[in-house]
Amino acid sequence: MDSLCAVADIEECDFSKLMERPRPLNMERQRSCDERSLNELAAGFSPRVLARNTDSSSCLFRMADNLDGVVLSPGRRSGFTTPRSQFGFEPHPMVGEAWEALRRSLVYFRGKPVGTIAALDNSEEELNYDQVFVRDFVPSALAFLMNGESDIVKNFIVKTLRLQSWEKKIDRFHLGEGVMPASFKVLHDPVRNSDTLMADFGESAIGRVAPVDSGFWWIILLRAYTKSTGDTSLAELPECQKGMRLILSLCLSEGFDTFPTLLCADGCSMIDRRMGVYGYPIEIQALFFMALRCALVLLKQDDEGKEFVERIVKRLHALSYHMRSYFWLDMKQLNDIYRYKTEEYSHTAVNKFNVIPDSLPDWVFDFMPTRGGYFIGNVSPARMDFRWFALGNCIAILSSLATQEQSHAIMDLIESRWEELVGEMPLKVVYPAIESHEWRITTGCDPKNTRWSYHNGGSWPGKFQISCFCISCQCVDLSLFLSMATGTVLLWLLTAASIKTGRPQIARRAIDLAEVRLLKDSWPEYYDGKFGRYIGKQARKFQTWSIAGYLVAKMMLEDPSHLGMISLEEDKQLKPFLRRSHSWTNF
Repeated sequence: MDSLCAVADIEECDFSKLMERPRPLNMERQRSCDERSLNELAAGFSPRVLARNTDSSSCLFRMADNLDGVVLSPGRRSGFTTPRSQFGFEPHPMVGEAWEALRRSLVYFRGKPVGTIAALDNSEEELNYDQVFVRDFVPSALAFLMNGESDIVKNFIVKTLRLQSWEKKIDRFHLGEGVMPASFKVLHDPVRNSDTLMADFGESAIGRVAPVDSGFWWIILLRAYTKSTGDTSLAELPECQKGMRLILSLCLSEGFDTFPTLLCADGCSMIDRRMGVYGYPIEIQALFFMALRCALVLLKQDDEGKEFVERIVKRLHALSYHMRSYFWLDMKQLNDIYRYKTEEYSHTAVNKFNVIPDSLPDWVFDFMPTRGGYFIGNVSPARMDFRWFALGNCIAILSSLATQEQSHAIMDLIESRWEELVGEMPLKVVYPAIESHEWRITTGCDPKNTRWSYHNGGSWPGKFQISCFCISCQCVDLSLFLSMATGTVLLWLLTAASIKTGRPQIARRAIDLAEVRLLKDSWPEYYDGKFGRYIGKQARKFQTWSIAGYLVAKMMLEDPSHLGMISLEEDKQLKPFLRRSHSWTNF
């Protein structure tokens, strides 16, 4: 590419002049082209082609000012032979080890690779760690796509699509037709020399919850595959089009809810057990937003597709306004909530959700920096969950649910609260931890979720399940806040968000922390302790999402053009109409 430019200066691609039939696309140097505006889609512009060969003036990879010297790679790199990166550091020795471990985790069905198992730790009971999880395969898929091995991803997409068509019945109750499996397992019969699949739609999961989030990740992965390869034929298959429509039918259905967000029950989110996560968690809203935007690009403009496009456009406008207006928190907004009046009636109410100011937790006043902000964990009647959810905020940046100003404010928060949110193993999923009486009430005395362990403050080098939605009538006190942490799986999301906001130094610092321990500790599932110093007491070793997340982060930092697979530019028709505070006005 001849030059780099800021997001605001990128011109939109003219999709109306594209050929009617799909054609191969060169994605090597153009992975972050602007997506079409929602109004253009509703007006009938073709939604099938994601990018095109053109001069650099009409569709450029955007980076921030401090990346002016970066030259994008003209081709894919091998994970084993990655040359010196443009940022000046040699490949870490653990990169080769990571690729070998990732390939050992591959699962084959009738001779073809169809995914990666959750973990290769033979020292622990397998449980369901020997299965291929839809949500957990995403970082593995991105790693293979970045390495030019797209067939593995294509096989996975096709196989899970076929599983979607299976009859899904739990205790005589039929699930929605569009539900994707949480995971599947390949069973080999040595006598007949045949392979069969066994899928889990929630009937074997903890709490017996349906994995609606798998459908969202499936759409996002389909878009990543199309973006990376330029092959639109897979997404245009009638089976893929129907699969997307079935998923969208579930989440766009009308009901009694007055909000554009999706309800989520406890235990069916990234926290797979009772942890007080219910209502409208930021993770599912950000993922929902991103899946809708990806579907806009992939859906055909036939009779059925056009109807869904119109519904998606309306939902995105309502969802973006709702999230940017009511989920955003900064110092000014926190002070406004502190002074809320209650029992306000009519559409003129300021405290629209009737939140009691006394429910504000003490920690949030010290946690909120003077400059910066974030999307809080949950907003629902009489409840505002002020927890910090890293995954939801990173996805908000990548999907452009967050405005450019909000995206920079989120990164400001991460930098200013580095010790609390990162510590010695990168990036807590949720902050802070709960303990004592609150822990007993929220978790039901779950022995695995003691303070600073597992989902209650553990540091994860991998796992990232996302909420599915359903109706829940539970409620807990606002003072019950948990802390979960992550590691490498959020490392790649943090890396992507850092590059998109022009702050690669944040990602580089986090990767350096991860490289100190991950290989030496045999790629553990999670870490325990307030700062992530101890290997989790029940953590599996050689966790695949830990391995793949690290590789994706490394390759994305070395070649930022990979960002286009998972990043969406801000739609010019979704400019915020906010009447709330902006902590970034003095940037």
